[in-house]
Amino acid sequence: MSELEHTVNKMKQKYREIFMKSSDAIKARVEGIRPMGFEGDIFDKFEVNSIGAKWQAATIEMFEKDISKEIYRKWQEILKFRENFECKGCATCCNLACSEFSPEELKKRAKNGDKFAKQFTSIFVPYESREEAKKIYPQYIDLLDESVDEPVYFYHCPKLTNCKRCSDYENRPDICRHFPDNPLCILPESCGFYEWRNDVEPIVMMLHAMVEIIEYYKEKIEKNSVDGRL
Repeated sequence: MSELEHTVNKMKQKYREIFMKSSDAIKARVEGIRPMGFEGDIFDKFEVNSIGAKWQAATIEMFEKDISKEIYRKWQEILKFRENFECKGCATCCNLACSEFSPEELKKRAKNGDKFAKQFTSIFVPYESREEAKKIYPQYIDLLDESVDEPVYFYHCPKLTNCKRCSDYENRPDICRHFPDNPLCILPESCGFYEWRNDVEPIVMMLHAMVEIIEYYKEKIEKNSVDGRL
């Protein structure tokens, strides 16, 4: 097993543990607003305006007005903390950009108004072959081959000089200026944001888990409500 595979497996295990803890924490908060003396499960079907239905409505309100705001506030803190780090010029992100969309699909999405696709196609061009891309970050591509069933397409920026510098730096698009915007992405140790990613990873995993759990609650409560709405 390569070091990269080991890192990814550790991330998966860590996320499972954080997910379970987050699930227990949210369940405790839901139970904390349970009407006194009321028996029943939050996912049961209740009559409109019943005590159970009001508990469900209060739970949804707690998610949207309290927990969602907590998640947003914490996310803003993570982005603010990112300002303490900067690009070191390793050029890995310029030399190897990945997408689940083919060049043709990206162009079509850009034409239909997709902002990200429009920026991406304005700067990145596809590698002529997978072998060419693999020369940049072989471990990462091997990992994708082993763990991702869907096709992955690889791109690079033609504006990168031989000295690993952008020849049009002042005019670079937002996707370059704000990279990495996802603290859970795989970064090489040479990246200036590597420490930022490692520092915030547990918190981001918790936030991601909370969003998933809340969406599950909301979807199931709405599905089980008598008329499909609270």
